[in-house]
Amino acid sequence: MRLLITGAFSPSEEQLNILRQGNELVIMPDERGKLPCPASTIEGVICNGLFLYHDIEEFTSLKLIQLTSAGLDRVPIEKIKEKGISLFNAGGVYSLPMAEWALTGVLCLYKQVRCFLRNQDSKKWEKQRQIFELFGKSVLIIGCGSVGRECARLFSQIGTSVRGVDLFPCECEPFEKISPVSELYSELERADVVILALPLTEKTRHIIDKNALAHTKKGAVLVNISRGGVLDTEALIDMLKGHLGGAVLDVFESEPLGVDSPLWEMDNVIITPHNSFVGEENGERLWKAICENLSKGRKE
Repeated sequence: MRLLITGAFSPSEEQLNILRQGNELVIMPDERGKLPCPASTIEGVICNGLFLYHDIEEFTSLKLIQLTSAGLDRVPIEKIKEKGISLFNAGGVYSLPMAEWALTGVLCLYKQVRCFLRNQDSKKWEKQRQIFELFGKSVLIIGCGSVGRECARLFSQIGTSVRGVDLFPCECEPFEKISPVSELYSELERADVVILALPLTEKTRHIIDKNALAHTKKGAVLVNISRGGVLDTEALIDMLKGHLGGAVLDVFESEPLGVDSPLWEMDNVIITPHNSFVGEENGERLWKAICENLSKGRKE
């Protein structure tokens, strides 16, 4: 297989040697640049946003796509299905660090960590009385795939009750219940913490809009570790001015977040630069997934 590897994946020399067994490797450091060989000769790719910059129609021999991302919003899904191309994402690779990030963000808000850090910088000894406990709270996870399930596992271990909402509801521990999207509003009304862990599609764009936010429990904390487009930013800003207790935001509708965004100035908001997926074991998990999927793809 002629396998194109873009800069989205940086294999070691040992890994390259393994990939060379049965494959002709073509390296492309920048996905936005010129293809190093004719697109029509490429049979497999390891990439992230390659098809944002290069028309998949030109890849007439393409049989397999391995993404380095868990999300599928950067590839032309319908065209891939039409052409019968095997598509693999990095599902499960980033779930653990993302779930840890969600838990960390909620605890930072509950425990007034920002205030204590400011006081530490100014050497100010001042107690805070508005400290909350996460134990016993109700957590709603919207999107119950690998990231959502890992969030459910971590949050349930510290004594929260965890429920879910998903396009394809099912029974899955440790969720107490996974409801269909038609029950989203009623589930939002009872949750102290709402975690967005669903993929961005036309069906999920702005799934959390003004109406959905109006159904959230007063004082609830909203966490978004999925894609910025699932959340209506302007509606969120309005609700943070008195209704919501806070927000933990790692992704945004437009990235990087503009310097003029009111979110930067809000004390009840934690902002991180699409960083929740980072973890020191990601490379090993991604490599394992790539090996398994390349083997699986050859058999399909």
